[in-house]
Amino acid sequence: MQAYIDQLIRDGYFAGAPKEVVYAVAMVLTAFVVLSVFVAPLAGVTSWLERRVWARMQSRVGPNRVGPQGILQWLADGIKNLLKEDLIPSAADAKLFSLAPYVVFMGFLCTFVVIPFGSELIVADLNIGILYILAVTSLVVVGILMAGWASNNKWSLLGGMRSAAQIVSYEIPAGLSVLTIVFLAGTMSMQGIIRAQGWAPWDWFLFNNPFTFAAFFLYFTAALAEGNRTPFDIPEAESELVAGSDTEYSGMRFLFFFFAEWGNLYVIGAVATTLFLGGWQVPPITSDPILLGVLQFVVFFLKAYLWVFIAMWVRATLPRVRVDQLMALCWKYMVPLSFICLLGTITWMLVFPKGSQIFSVAMFVLGLLIVGYF
Repeated sequence: MQAYIDQLIRDGYFAGAPKEVVYAVAMVLTAFVVLSVFVAPLAGVTSWLERRVWARMQSRVGPNRVGPQGILQWLADGIKNLLKEDLIPSAADAKLFSLAPYVVFMGFLCTFVVIPFGSELIVADLNIGILYILAVTSLVVVGILMAGWASNNKWSLLGGMRSAAQIVSYEIPAGLSVLTIVFLAGTMSMQGIIRAQGWAPWDWFLFNNPFTFAAFFLYFTAALAEGNRTPFDIPEAESELVAGSDTEYSGMRFLFFFFAEWGNLYVIGAVATTLFLGGWQVPPITSDPILLGVLQFVVFFLKAYLWVFIAMWVRATLPRVRVDQLMALCWKYMVPLSFICLLGTITWMLVFPKGSQIFSVAMFVLGLLIVGYF
């Protein structure tokens, strides 16, 4: 995108305007287009699909009235929440209370700046892309804490405190799992990580060595916990805290929290696909740039959305863990295992500087056998 803007500047389309201003405006407009055309429908359709998946797994029907098979239910729910009264409790801190949902949403939306949907389909290929994602997603903690404290409600405050402790704790195993891939790829650029892999499954970092194989599951589990997803949804445990930090919210502000949660499912899958599953890499079957771009986008989207379905499956299957179990899982098991994966990957790189193709193929075959068994 930057090269395209540079070409427009050379052609005289922005005569007299500072280059930095042109870049900033272009990025804002691109983010708006992404929000309007892709992110908003993605989160909405994900909410509908999740309800349908739960229903099927629990021998129910699910939403089936608005549109074919209820596919427009998310749109009806969005309009309903938009038309509802926006209430602010009299004892709440009105400014922070009003701002909190947008901080949460911003932490989710900003991740799409560096997610590579194709070799050319990315807003900004930052050389610290994965570090940027880990940083901006931390805004969600700030927003949830703001919502919990500003609501002046004990359930909201408890939910915010739980969320902060949970997300800060699980950042450690998630970050260490990501670091194993950074060492292998030699870069923190999201595009660079994908280009360090191949289109064949045995060329993915997932099957590079046994430590990256384990790191993938550690990352996915930690990402579910950071996203407050079942079985780690204790910040909004309905049976204990009403709705946690969201308790006092209504209307569109209430929806923004869940909007970010559903959209964050795709972010989790997209980051996992980038780091471990070869990203947008496709077989060299065409040289047409448009067809290649479409094919890369479809492959990346399907890989990422597979893990969205897995997260839905987990939520429909597993019960919520207790707070003490949640923290014990992180500090007693996942943190030590993530350190082992990191040190093991470094050792593997010293023993096999160019990797082991035979081992990668064997790991891929073993993975197929495990999937086939289950």
